[in-house]
Order: sequence, then C-alpha cells, then structure tokens
Amino acid sequence: MSRQIVVWRHGQTDWNLQGRLQGQTDVPLNATGRTQARTAAARLASLRPSRIVTSDLARAASTAAELGRLCGLEPEPDRRLREVAFGDREGLTREEMRTRYPEIEAMFREGREVVVDGAETYDAAAERFTESLVDVAGRTGAGETSVVVAHGGVIRVGLCRFVGLPREHWRTFGGFANCCWAVLSERGPRWQITEWNAGNLPEPVMSDDEASREDDGTEGADPGVGSVGQTR
Repeated sequence: MSRQIVVWRHGQTDWNLQGRLQGQTDVPLNATGRTQARTAAARLASLRPSRIVTSDLARAASTAAELGRLCGLEPEPDRRLREVAFGDREGLTREEMRTRYPEIEAMFREGREVVVDGAETYDAAAERFTESLVDVAGRTGAGETSVVVAHGGVIRVGLCRFVGLPREHWRTFGGFANCCWAVLSERGPRWQITEWNAGNLPEPVMSDDEASREDDGTEGADPGVGSVGQTR
C-alpha cells in the first residue's frame, strides 16, 4: 500500500492581514486563523493520520494542535519546518521594504536573490525542509498518512526540492492560502505532488511567499492556483 504525506499551511495571523513579512518571527494565530485550523483539522482527521510533525513556531504548532486533539496524537516539533528566515525585513510591509531597502528591492525585482542580515536563501530553506520530509517519509509505514504543518514560502520551495524539480521551475507554482495543503503520494519508487493548495476555493494568499516573491525571481501568480495536481 502506498504512503501519503499531507503538507499543511498554518491558519491566518494578524500579520497576514497587514501584509507583513513574518519569516521566523513567532506571530500567533488570530481568531480567524484558529477557526480555519479547527475547520481544516476536521477534514484532515478523516484521513486518520499516523503522525503529525510541525514547525515549532506558534502559528504552525497551534494549527497542528487542532488536528492532534481530534486524532489523539501529540504533534512533533521540528525546527527544520520553520518559514524562510528573512532577517531584518521581517515585520515590514512591501512598501516599507521598498522604502528601507530600495537597492536590495530593485535587485529582487531583477530576479536576483540578495540575503540581508539574519536571512537565509531559498535554497537553504528548501534543503532543511526536504531533510525533514525525508525523515517523515522514512517513519511513514505502508498505507499510512503523515501530516506536516509548516509555512507558505518554505512549503512551496521545499516541496519542489523534495520531488526533484530544478530551481528554475520553482516559480511555476503558486502560493498557499491559509490552512490549505499539498499532498505527496508515493507512486512506485517516486513521490508525486497529487494536490496543491487544496482545501477551499481560490482566495487571496496573504503569505510571506507572496510578500517576498521577488526574492527568488518568481513573478506574481493567480492566488490559490497551483500548476499540478488538484486545486480547489
């Protein structure tokens, strides 16, 4: 029997609404985010997951806790699932970033990735995320489903790295709306992305991944729409 990994983005935060880059700043869920987490958890619980692994940041851990409560599972924290670190840009809106870092933002718009103080590259974030997924896959038995709870930006680049997509194709994939998920399904010797940004109808993404899309040379995409698998 094949294995399955559901990779789930956390619920909404106030910084999502304000368009502020969160990165690894520990911002909690707001009331809407907690409701989103409970609603999505009720759907995912029907998959009877065997384990839940989560970023240790509060917005992801609180989302994971809702599923854990329904399934009788204790979510396992893993720092490798944290969002991309954006360093000194965290907490800023797009307009504030352009005002404070005009030269750096101009480089981003040209498709060049520039790392500010305290930040990391998308490649580094994708690599640590992939390492975590490999560990989760190794502990997921035949016919089992594991759930990984993380953040929009690192989910997008990490999933692309995990399935072996070259860096130049990462920009093809859209971002994740709050509390939506992707599904990795084992097909013979390979893992495939069989769902992307699943969970609801397309809606504004409000994600670090959108606020920083120029960081890795990607251009804006229709929010909530992926290019592979099932989108809804």
